[in-house]
Amino acid sequence: MESLLSQQARNAGLGSWQQPGRPLIVYRGICKSFNQQVVLAGIDLDIYAGETLVILGRSGSGKTVLTSMLVGLTIPDAGSLRVGDLELTSLAGDEDWRELRLRTGYLFQSSALYDSMTVGENVAFPLVQHSHLSGEEIRRRVREKLAQVGLEKVEHLEPAELSGGMQRRAALARSLALDPELIIYDEPTAGLDPITGDGIGRLIRRLQEQLSVTSVVVTHDLRLTQQVADRVALLYEGRLAYVGTYEGFLHAEHPEAWRFLRREAGEART
Repeated sequence: MESLLSQQARNAGLGSWQQPGRPLIVYRGICKSFNQQVVLAGIDLDIYAGETLVILGRSGSGKTVLTSMLVGLTIPDAGSLRVGDLELTSLAGDEDWRELRLRTGYLFQSSALYDSMTVGENVAFPLVQHSHLSGEEIRRRVREKLAQVGLEKVEHLEPAELSGGMQRRAALARSLALDPELIIYDEPTAGLDPITGDGIGRLIRRLQEQLSVTSVVVTHDLRLTQQVADRVALLYEGRLAYVGTYEGFLHAEHPEAWRFLRREAGEART
């Protein structure tokens, strides 16, 4: 199914995201510091349409900083960042970012559901704000998106009535409302027990396969990484210590990969 906003996105200069052999997302020389503390020190990374890339790293390694640049929540200090045909470092304000943000689903670690709304109203919110669909069509799409994440017949419930795993699924349904072509997952299993986390992992994989979306997963959860990753990128001290398959990561020679896999660094657990 074509995104509700794909035509608008093309008109905005984003171009087609299905270009065989060309990366969808290109980071080149990306640098970022906060209060003179270097977080990213010249990142070069390609992400291809339709793949699931998992970004691993210790707490504070810059995983979320790297992905939040894709929707303008963080701005690079230096370097080039391109999505499709659009150079993101040239965008100046919210209006410039609008079409790209609408083409991207972002699942926040906290789920970020609106407590004052029902689950159905939460999922409907992007459709009410950014589409011209009728009320009946919005209700139909809300049911469809909730079914996609395994949450049938919960539209009337309040977020507080859901378990942590169900809240994460409801937030994902909201992220799917506008049929995004890129989904960013920020620590999707954080705070969840292993069984619930496994369910989230299976869901991420199924959505990637069924919807042909590009998925970028920020995590320190190796169990989730094994479940969903087509490729792994490991951040360490502002640089990429490893980029490649999960199988390759298991045998990577970089000391940080070795430490990360064996959980000998305390930071890798938090």
